Amino acid sequence: MKNLLLILGFLLLGIAPSFSADLDTIIRRGKLIVAVKNNLPPLAFLDSQGNLQGLEIDIAKRLASEILGSDSAIILKPVSNQERLQVVIDDRVDLAIARVAITPARQRLVDFSPFYYLDSSGFVTKNPQLQRLEDLANSRIAVLNGSTTIALVRSNLPNAILRGVASYQEALNLLETGEIDAFAADNSLLTGWVQQFPNYRQLPIELGAIALGVVL
Repeated sequence: MKNLLLILGFLLLGIAPSFSADLDTIIRRGKLIVAVKNNLPPLAFLDSQGNLQGLEIDIAKRLASEILGSDSAIILKPVSNQERLQVVIDDRVDLAIARVAITPARQRLVDFSPFYYLDSSGFVTKNPQLQRLEDLANSRIAVLNGSTTIALVRSNLPNAILRGVASYQEALNLLETGEIDAFAADNSLLTGWVQQFPNYRQLPIELGAIALGVVL
């Protein structure tokens, strides 16, 4: 909890100036509308009762508490990856806390808070022969289409065979059928993956640094 409060303290300092023009609207409405993910444990996911949980959900609720005095004064709207920026641009939500990496290209379209989470890219596999980055040199690796992981894998494993996938489920299917050797994605999400599928291992590899921020 102390770490979360510290993160939120810095986060609120960054959000307040960009947020000020819309605060009156939010206060009159009495609700903070936030775009979130619902399928990315441990950042944001549905628990066994169908309730949204995770670090990003905690951040969203704490912001509602700071702005409106109650962490229940919030409307959480699950969105796809493709929608995360557009719903903010179109004013359909007040902000997005949806595992959005801060990149120069995105900063030309929207404003960001200071980062609240620093992630990296890594790998999951159930092949016992794959232990280190060098072992993946000529492997078949799935990556999410359009993800920041692609460039990192290409840079570190130029001879690997990359296969783009549209979803985590597609990557799982390819792993299960043996069509790929490993799946590369953000380590925070792969942590949730191995919790859900314990027959897989998360390799002790960290590629790059991916800063996640609130889209304003």
